[in-house]
Amino acid sequence: MRKTFINTLIDLARKDPDIVLITPDMGFSVLEPFFQEFPERSFNVGIAEQNAVSMASGLALMGKKPYVYTIIPFLVGRAYEQVRIDVAYMNTNVKLVGIGAGFTYGASGATHHALEDISLMRNLANMVVCAPGDNYEAEQLIRQTYQNTNPTYIRIGRHNRGIFNHTTIQLGKGSVLKEGEDIAIIATSNMLPSAHDYWEYLTKQGRKPWLISMHTLSPLDTELLQTLIDKRVEIHTLEEHWKNGGLGTAVAEVIAESGIGIKFKRLAIPQRFIHCIGNQQTLKKHVGLDWSEFL
Repeated sequence: MRKTFINTLIDLARKDPDIVLITPDMGFSVLEPFFQEFPERSFNVGIAEQNAVSMASGLALMGKKPYVYTIIPFLVGRAYEQVRIDVAYMNTNVKLVGIGAGFTYGASGATHHALEDISLMRNLANMVVCAPGDNYEAEQLIRQTYQNTNPTYIRIGRHNRGIFNHTTIQLGKGSVLKEGEDIAIIATSNMLPSAHDYWEYLTKQGRKPWLISMHTLSPLDTELLQTLIDKRVEIHTLEEHWKNGGLGTAVAEVIAESGIGIKFKRLAIPQRFIHCIGNQQTLKKHVGLDWSEFL
């Protein structure tokens, strides 16, 4: 997925000389093709995430179209004040690309876990929040967010993923991969492959499940959710994020305000720091992030 990002950005940059790429000393083996082709538009500011974000905001105010690329906890956590004030408050055309969604960098310990970023970013005014679940979604969302001037946060995984989504991708609209009747599986980001496995299981059990990728968290596709609620469809959400504040919370808010009671379950990470060290799959197993928990 990282390579999908940089390849798409290079394609856009060949047509738009205002695109600029900034990194706080990250992206080795990924960003080099951009740096080599556009050295005058490439900036490595060193381990200084706050400076990277403020610099991007200043460039945006001068008419440039900056992208800031680094690991999520350091982009969203360390530079949160600059993201909040210089980007969201000032409504600058800055694209923040955070890599390492969820437990992607699990072997590096809790400092590198990205478990609260959706909650923090979707609660910022003006901020568009995207969390693609496969390479196709990533490419389409990068291209579509380029077309607007909104502050934008794009959450991507570290490794390239296959293609699960064969529908038309539209920013701000959930993608219906499979239409169903009695139950809806809604996933975001890293959990799309697991959601597809869950869909296959339920189908074999005789259920008629929807499979939906909620790749945009803000603005949220409340229209699609309301359609499911009006049909009294049971909803299950899956996310590699803390249970509080992410996709499940956003969906629960819509359900609660609808005034209609439906069955609803959330699969997410318990809100606690994980002291276990291991790869992504090991940590997901450690916290029970598996759809079998629903059974």
